[in-house]
Parts: sequence; structure tokens; C-alpha cells
Amino acid sequence: MNYPNKIKREYHKNVNYANRGMDLEYIINETNEYLLEKDIALIYKKPTPIGVVKVSYHNNKQVIDKAYFASQSTLDYNGLYKGKYIEFDAKNTESKTSFPLSNVHEHQIKHIRNVIKHKGIVFLIIRINGLFYLLNGTDFISFIDSSDRKSIPYDYIKEYGYELEYNYIKGLNYLKYVDIIGGFKNEEI
Repeated sequence: MNYPNKIKREYHKNVNYANRGMDLEYIINETNEYLLEKDIALIYKKPTPIGVVKVSYHNNKQVIDKAYFASQSTLDYNGLYKGKYIEFDAKNTESKTSFPLSNVHEHQIKHIRNVIKHKGIVFLIIRINGLFYLLNGTDFISFIDSSDRKSIPYDYIKEYGYELEYNYIKGLNYLKYVDIIGGFKNEEI
């Protein structure tokens, strides 16, 4: 950029991809707190199971110094809504044209199949191109079973997914579409 007196400055944006999914998780966590506060649904973020190896004490507090992942995690969120089991995962992609299937691990795909088999409600919330979509687990599995692609095209997500609205107070209104895929009476939340 050129400034007066011919001073030249360059602007470099520092990009940190380490927590790119945290914004979406924060929005979902806030949404779930609202749903709990209003007694609409019980949906929680599942902690990643860890095994503790070494603990130390600092200022009368336990601090985990060394740990390992005890088992593979399934999906990020689970709970109850209108008497039905719900489970879903939050995913981000920087791609403008597709959602890479590598973002969903094989054990998660197997778990999605199991939730469907046992008649639970399962889906992905995907942020792509700055928009939020709910993709029903059955549509996700259908794509995997019928395609050799390594990514889901954005057009497929737009056609089969539900674009979610964001409200500053209520958060992401994903339950509006859970009502549809779960066969519930659609109520304003």
C-alpha cells in the first residue's frame, strides 16, 4: 500500500488454521445453551475420551501433564429432542466447490450408519462458503454409497441440505430442519 510521502507498507494477514472449526462450535454451543435454557432440547458437546498418564498440582489444582486419546470419538454432539435421540457433527471447509470426505473419518461414517440403523436422527452441520447447512445423515450416506468421489459437491449440499439461518439470540435454527427429517410437527423455536 502506498502512503503519503512515498512511504510503502505491505500488509500481511496472519492466518491460523489451527482452530478454524471453533467458530462453528462456539455458535452451536451457544445455540444448545439457548435450547437448554428454554427447555426445548437436551443437546451436549461430547468430550473427547482421554486417558490420564501424569498429573501434577499447581496452586491446589490438578493439572494434566500427560494424556492420550483413550478411544476414537464418534460425533461431536448428542442428546434428546422430542423424545428422539439426536447426534451430529460440526464441519468446516475452506473449499468453495465441495466438502472433502476426508473431513469425516471412517469410524464416524460407520457410527452415522449405526445411528440411522437404530432410528436415531443423525446429521452434519457444514459451514461452506460462509453459509451453514444441515445435511441429513441418510443423504450423506446415500452420496457415499453411490459415488466414488472424494468430496461432496457444493451443488449436492445446496440441493439436499437445508440452509440454516443464524439469529443472534437463538443461534442456528437447526431444529427447524430436525423437525422435518424427524417427522415432527414443525414449531417455531
